[in-house]
Amino acid sequence: MPPAAAGAGAPRPVSTEGVETDRLPSAWRRRTLWSALTALVVALLVTLVWLAGRYEASQVQSRLERDTADAVGDIRAALSHNVQSLQALQFNDPTPAAWSMAAAALLREHRELVRIEWRDSNHRPRLFADTPYRPSVFDRLGRDSVQTEVRQTCTTARRLSAPAYSSSYFVPLTDGLGIEVMELCMPLVTTGVVMGYLVATYSLQDMLDDLVGRQLTRSQEVSFTEGDGTRLAVRGTARRANRVFTAHHLLDLPGTTLVLRMDSWRGAPDLFPNVLTALVTAMSIALVSILVLLSKDMRRRLKAERDLADALAFRKAMEDSLVTGLRARDLHGRITYVNPAFCQMVGFTADELLGQSVHAPYWPPELADEYMKRQAIRLAGTSPPREGFESVFMHKDGTRFPVLIIEAPLINAQGAQTGWMSAFLDIREQRRVEELSRASQERLQATARLAMVGEMASLLSHELNQPLAAMSSYATGSLNLLRAGMHTPADIELAMHRIAQQAERAGKIIKSVHDFVRRRDQARETVPPQALVDAILPLINLQARKLGVQVQIQLAPGLPKVLCDRTMVEQVLLNLVRNGMQAMDRPDIRQRVLTLAVRQEHGDGRWLVFSVADVGPGIAPEVEQQLFTPFFTTKAEGMGLGLSLCRTVIEQHGGMLAFEPHQPQGTVFSFTLPAGN
Repeated sequence: MPPAAAGAGAPRPVSTEGVETDRLPSAWRRRTLWSALTALVVALLVTLVWLAGRYEASQVQSRLERDTADAVGDIRAALSHNVQSLQALQFNDPTPAAWSMAAAALLREHRELVRIEWRDSNHRPRLFADTPYRPSVFDRLGRDSVQTEVRQTCTTARRLSAPAYSSSYFVPLTDGLGIEVMELCMPLVTTGVVMGYLVATYSLQDMLDDLVGRQLTRSQEVSFTEGDGTRLAVRGTARRANRVFTAHHLLDLPGTTLVLRMDSWRGAPDLFPNVLTALVTAMSIALVSILVLLSKDMRRRLKAERDLADALAFRKAMEDSLVTGLRARDLHGRITYVNPAFCQMVGFTADELLGQSVHAPYWPPELADEYMKRQAIRLAGTSPPREGFESVFMHKDGTRFPVLIIEAPLINAQGAQTGWMSAFLDIREQRRVEELSRASQERLQATARLAMVGEMASLLSHELNQPLAAMSSYATGSLNLLRAGMHTPADIELAMHRIAQQAERAGKIIKSVHDFVRRRDQARETVPPQALVDAILPLINLQARKLGVQVQIQLAPGLPKVLCDRTMVEQVLLNLVRNGMQAMDRPDIRQRVLTLAVRQEHGDGRWLVFSVADVGPGIAPEVEQQLFTPFFTTKAEGMGLGLSLCRTVIEQHGGMLAFEPHQPQGTVFSFTLPAGN
């Protein structure tokens, strides 16, 4: 083969220099793009982390500012409330003893107050009281060392015609320590003239301890500071952290201004969670293009699963947080569900209760047969009462306790009954409260009886002096006849008879009061209305003779007996009669007549109506709304319990106590009691 032909058939050598030259710029561009993308992602992540940190710091600072403002608001509201309480000390020109008792009670309720003083118009102390929670803060230097601050504060208060506060100052204590205090001065003005001053001393430390919300001081340090940052009082403990947040708020008070400072410590946010969040976000964006077709179905399914999980979690949390016991049973009586409250109530675990049907372990053995019959009736389809019924359960330790059971059919989504759902309420505490309430009511009633008898003590002493004086006169006359020898058996017998009559009269007076005051257990009995009236008549006559009141008794003929607690009803009658007599104790009422009447209610012979009518001035409209309110009274020496207890007693008997105007003037109080069989 010629050389030319051989050269044409052989492969031509290819140069790789150009290819390598083109590949290098391409690789460099890819690396540059990836580097730029990486740098952009890193910059974005750093920016996000920085912005997140700034946002977190701003949120902490904003929350701290709000907490500081809330704390100042709490302190200002508490100080305003204290001003009202201090003003109440001078209400109605109190006596020194009453003022001291009220001031001591106020100091016990408010730890921030360490001293309360009542001063005259020349700033001389009249009375004072110190807090019971610490020794007197002025024991070491005395009160005279701060007279200048007190006078300046009272001068400011007098100028403002309102309470004023002093600047804070330091008071050393006897134990070598000291506290920062400030003074509150309130001018006591009568008809425009300053009659004195009420001075209260506040402890700044106790103000922080008691007037600032507990939830604020758990995570912050709260302090009162001066303008230069000096701390006067501090609450809370400083903690080590990477960053400190501080907020200041002015507590502007009449006469002075305090600065409330609040510090909060917080560590720097972790970098890793923010970077991880950014990476997850980037991966999510990258996967969006791949998951477009499946996103809708997945969102719907995830939403349904999330809603179902939330519903189940909410129902489980709700059932677990209930204090009411829940139990579900199927149509065969087997327990299919119990909540934690029911397990805690009976002391058994859910595993011990589920599946039980014949003998529930929380049934008392002595009541098991009765409960089985009741369960059989329920499973037969008989609906339980809607208002529920009471029963007795047994705890695992053998303790019996009362429960209120409310049952209803358990209906499924298709409307078919699948069992019974029961709710259980432990009513032990309710029974205890009812018993305490009943005992408290009895004590109040006994107190009211004793108070009324105490008011009659002077009348009883006057009334008993008459028979005792008569007995003494008859005895002296008999002795004189015996010594003179001028007596006859008839004279001596007459004198002894008179002495016996007067002794019997005195005994009846004492016995009527004793029977009224003596506390007895409540016992209902059938009593003639005449007996109720006769029992209190001696006590009525005592006050009637003193006040010049004519008492008229009107009992309808043929009245049946009344079913009542005799002692309590006598107390109600006596209280209403005494109120009527006292209402007529006025100089402008000449003819003082009080009518006590008993009749059968018209149209219904099952009730008897007792009424007490006076001719007094009547009841003012503004008093009518509060007449039966406990501790409300229009009498200077009254307790405000009489009419409230009267209504309670009558309502316990099933009756009703009411009042209406008496024509032409006065008031009629009436109440109803059931007639006895």
